[in-house]
Formats: sequence, C-alpha cells, structure tokens
Amino acid sequence: MNKDVIIACDFNSKEDLIAFLDKFQEEKPFLKIGMELFYAEGPAIVKEVKERGHKIFLDLKLHDIPNTVKKAISVLSHLDVDLTNIHAAGTIAMMEAALEGFTKADGTRGQLIAVTQLTSTSEERMKSDLLIEAGLEETVMHYAKNAKVAKLDGIVCSPWEARKVKDVCGEDFLTITPGVRFADGDAGDQVRIATPEKARELGSDYIVVGRPITQAADPVAAYRRCMKEFLG
Repeated sequence: MNKDVIIACDFNSKEDLIAFLDKFQEEKPFLKIGMELFYAEGPAIVKEVKERGHKIFLDLKLHDIPNTVKKAISVLSHLDVDLTNIHAAGTIAMMEAALEGFTKADGTRGQLIAVTQLTSTSEERMKSDLLIEAGLEETVMHYAKNAKVAKLDGIVCSPWEARKVKDVCGEDFLTITPGVRFADGDAGDQVRIATPEKARELGSDYIVVGRPITQAADPVAAYRRCMKEFLG
C-alpha cells in the first residue's frame, strides 16, 4: 500500500494557494483542500489544482441525513477528487448512501473515508461536551467498524489509533492521520499528535500536515523533511 504526505492547504484565497504551490518546482505534493478554501473559491479551485497535476483530498466532512449527503457527494464526484470524507457519526445508513452517491454511473469513484473523532477532541471533551460515555479509543474503533460495514475505504483518526484500527478492520483499511508535527515544532490546536516518523511506526497510511509545512520559512524543505521522516 502506498504511503504519502498530504499537505493541508488551509489558505483563504486562490492567490495564496497558487503562490504556495509555485514554490514547488520538482514535486507535485498530494494536497488537502478544506472548507476554508473551498468555500472561498468554490469547485473551480479543485479543477485548477487538478490541472496542475496534484492529487486532491477534498476535506468537507459531510454530515446530514442520508439522502442529502448522497445528493451532495454525487455533485462532488464530478470533480474527480482522489479522496474525500464524511462523518462516521452520521450512521452506517448515511455512509452507505454517501458511497452510493460518490460512485459514478460507470462504477468509478475516488476513495471515501470517514471521520471518527477530530484530533482536537480529547476524551474529557468528548464526555463533557458530547455526552459520549464510552472511552475515546472504544468510540473510534466502533466508528471504524461501522465505516468498514458501510464498505468505505478507511477512516480519519489520530496516529495513535492507527495500529488498532488496522487490527480491527484489516491492513487494507486506510488510516489517514492529521495531528502530525515535527518533534521540534508547535502542537498548535491539536491534542493527539505524533511526529511523522512515529506516525509511520504506528501504521498511518497517509499523514496530513498543514502549518509545519505551509508556514515554514522554507516550505519545500519542510515538505521534503516530512516525506523523509514518514517514508523512512
């Protein structure tokens, strides 16, 4: 299974994104386009970045009633993104509907994954704010098994949960892990974090890295460092 570093392009304009991408003259990094950039620029930004030769993880975390999600993701399917996500908390029925909507008439689709618990969520917050009494790991594994039942390709989880997810759902079940920082970097607003090297050891297939690369003095050097540490 291929492993890769996905850069979280959390910019609020096309101009900022293109200025960042223009720094990369040799590589074509896998990019995450999230809510901020997608809401600012719309579907056109996805098409333009695809035309530049990048793989895209469209990170919109859809979560609604099954029919609404099915219709929304069927529209997104025509953007030909390589990866997109929904919230596992939407239930198995919603995930199944999303998979149906994401699959084109010819049977092709990108990879579809589910968000379990955000890496900014601690067990204390989960219990006090969300009234989920099960432990954090138990909740993540339950959501992962539901995504497997719904025939999704994998889940978003913390690096620290990746190995257990593989044990529960199989080696081919993808683990996409944000919350990755360099050992000498700032944790930011993440709670459950790991270094690129540790994420590899823990079983992550893809790591999502934002500010340690996008806000680095030399983003290309930071990206190459991250690739080296993660791929080994």
